Amino acid sequence: MTNEEEILTAGIDTHSDTHHVAVINQYGKRVADKEFLAVASGYQKIIEFVQQFGPLAAVGVEGTGCYGAELTRQLMKAGITVIEVNRPNRKNRRQQGKSDPLDAYSAAEAVLSARATAEPKSRNNYVESIRALRVARSSALKSRTQTINQICGLLTSATDETRSKYRTLHGRKLARALMNSRPGTDVSDPVTATRYALRLLGSRYESLTLEILDIDRHLNELLKANAPDLLAIYGAGTEVAGQLLITAGDNPERIRTEAALAALTGTAPLPASSGKTNRHRLSRGGDRAANSAIHRIVLVRMRHHEATKAYVLRRTEEGLSKREIIRCLKRYVVREIHRVLVRHIPRAQTAIAA
Repeated sequence: MTNEEEILTAGIDTHSDTHHVAVINQYGKRVADKEFLAVASGYQKIIEFVQQFGPLAAVGVEGTGCYGAELTRQLMKAGITVIEVNRPNRKNRRQQGKSDPLDAYSAAEAVLSARATAEPKSRNNYVESIRALRVARSSALKSRTQTINQICGLLTSATDETRSKYRTLHGRKLARALMNSRPGTDVSDPVTATRYALRLLGSRYESLTLEILDIDRHLNELLKANAPDLLAIYGAGTEVAGQLLITAGDNPERIRTEAALAALTGTAPLPASSGKTNRHRLSRGGDRAANSAIHRIVLVRMRHHEATKAYVLRRTEEGLSKREIIRCLKRYVVREIHRVLVRHIPRAQTAIAA
């Protein structure tokens, strides 16, 4: 009998401080498992560990976008095929228990059985820059909204003398007026304390506004330089284009078909047929932020795009509801977005690399 060489598959359960690695062969037999520190030296030891037992087919990693992000980059840099693995389903956990070694072996088994096939985002190009900037922008927007709500709350309960000064002002004009006010120094007086608090909140609102404008400037420059075709899609502004790029990642070629993009964005209807009933239902899965971005494109087109308005009229006459029409339009928009991603982004990445 000839000796058959073992082809190995690894799985990694990632955490903030440690990563647990497990290795199995092509038949699912457990070979070895070990825990490593989630630091630079630990990543190198993980690479050496998974390669020491023989030829490695792939490594399944849980949390490639959070705890396993840097590990994924190091594995890909070492030429190892990385597969993104979702956490084990709850039914299996109830039956088999929960531990780091079990989760690591489960990740390896998911890759071996082809239950997990998704290629992770590379996170090494301008899309990752956009993601980081949008994180800061999102928190600044939330803080600014909270600040203006607090201003309105204080003004509502303030004296009429204080309220009358700012009654006709709103938004940034109100914040600037409060920022330039002179409330006095005796904060033991409730009126003075209220005016002092309003000035602080006005200064905070203006500071957050300038921060958002600065981030928007950087985002516009990145998008115009790297994804002008995406910005040219009717209804896709800076906010929408940025979200769609984040969803696709720096390596959009991993989304091989428009159907895959539709599933990723939650715009692909799911079959819900039984017996003589043949129907589909709305998908609640996928990236909901991307779904929201596509929804905004559709709403803009329904209001301003002549071809879309004609489509809506025709489908309404056929008996479709507004929600059903929006679902159809979302699917058409996804088709257009996929064509742009496939055509444009690889060229942009080549330009950046040069």
